Amino acid sequence: MIRSADGAIDSNPDMTPHVEYLLRIGDSVLVLGQRLSEWCGHAPVLEEDIALANIALDLIGQSRLLLTHAGTVEGQGRDEDAMAFLRPEHAFRNVTLVELPNGDFGRTVVRGFLFFALLRPLWDALLTSQDPELAAIAAKARKESAYHVQHMADWVVRLGDGTEESHARAQRALDELWPYTAEWFDAHVVDEAIASAGIGVRWSALREAWQQQVMPILTEATLVPPAPTPFRSEGLHGRHSEHMGHLLAQMQYLQRSYPGARW
Repeated sequence: MIRSADGAIDSNPDMTPHVEYLLRIGDSVLVLGQRLSEWCGHAPVLEEDIALANIALDLIGQSRLLLTHAGTVEGQGRDEDAMAFLRPEHAFRNVTLVELPNGDFGRTVVRGFLFFALLRPLWDALLTSQDPELAAIAAKARKESAYHVQHMADWVVRLGDGTEESHARAQRALDELWPYTAEWFDAHVVDEAIASAGIGVRWSALREAWQQQVMPILTEATLVPPAPTPFRSEGLHGRHSEHMGHLLAQMQYLQRSYPGARW
């Protein structure tokens, strides 16, 4: 990881800012889709089992579009499968929050709410991207995102303002997960390059819109975010938690065991 003179974190020299920006979003929704799919058959009620599976499918569908586009922009002949299943851990640019283990149901919905509250203004901002393919992906994804954030917000309120036990679990999840949101809004030279080219929005510019969605829901849920700390996760820069390797080992097993296999 390299810092520029103004303190912003530089991009990977092996990726163009355009590709890295697409991977930042595509990898994040892919990895969260993988995590949510782990709930299939294990959710607390059948209706929620189906809901989480459908959200996971939405996210994986978004990742397919984004990773395909990233491969096209990259120009090295890599398709969505190569991007998802054949890259090593350090090449992924997902936010760290999405790779963390699911934990209990409360932890899953708090994580989903925090991240989907970021995606919603991001998709809105990308509707005017000078990259027409990215703008088209955003137009499709924003409709799904509106449901995702509302679904998770409803559960955050139900759990936070529910029983003593559900409140305690939701608050504990928020305390543990909130610090991982800090990396989303740090200055980054990729953001500067993308914003200057009119391709995308600086993630730091999304902080206010994110807070406007998050804070009223947390207040209604009687949940209190922890105080800021110096901690910074670095998934956006290819430095992942100890959980990422285990996740990729499961997700990439078939492709790596049978390289080049076709149905």
